Amino acid sequence: MSNQPSNQLPNHPAPSLGQRFFAWVTYKTANSRNERLDAHKRELFNSLSGAVLEIGPGTGANLDYYPQGIHWIGIEPNPAMHGYLRDKAGQSGLTAELRLGHAEQLDVPDCSVDVVVSTLVLCSVGSLAGSLAEVRRVLKPGGRFIFIEHVAAPQGSALRTVQNLVNPLWNVVADGCNLNRETWVEMERAGFASLTYERFMVTGGMSGLTPIIAGVAVKGGSQK
Repeated sequence: MSNQPSNQLPNHPAPSLGQRFFAWVTYKTANSRNERLDAHKRELFNSLSGAVLEIGPGTGANLDYYPQGIHWIGIEPNPAMHGYLRDKAGQSGLTAELRLGHAEQLDVPDCSVDVVVSTLVLCSVGSLAGSLAEVRRVLKPGGRFIFIEHVAAPQGSALRTVQNLVNPLWNVVADGCNLNRETWVEMERAGFASLTYERFMVTGGMSGLTPIIAGVAVKGGSQK
């Protein structure tokens, strides 16, 4: 396959004004997000190989971190992101496919990818449990789900109170993002054979409002 990303859905619906604005903001802030998460991305992404599916790749902030030789598949629901993604994927030199779709219904066969990557995406999916079930479905037995996600602060904390207050407005202006989602709880329920992650805080922008979890979940070797 060509290094130029193929697009399986060329006739995209026209993006809304809100989608265009969010794509532009995502593009403009990609470097600052990478700076804050650089060490974790390098650690988690440097050993990737085989077929790598990234859900919600945005404008391609992760593409600079992926090793050459992988087959990258990006599934992005916001059509306004796709122009940025095509340019970035073309520059990366990776073998790439770009598709329009949602994490809750991945256009990927069962047990077909070695790795699924999600960074700052699960905060905004419509069904977290459904998205994680899809991740498990498409992973090969023994495949890895690599994630970096912002999550809710502890119940009863001052930060959680702030998250709860800000979230209704933030959800509207940030394309469905939720500041107070307990993503790790659903991960623990999702049926992975193992789940390891660390929790930390970063600074800058809205980052001070949300703890981050970064880690790996592994699909069992005999799971279908």
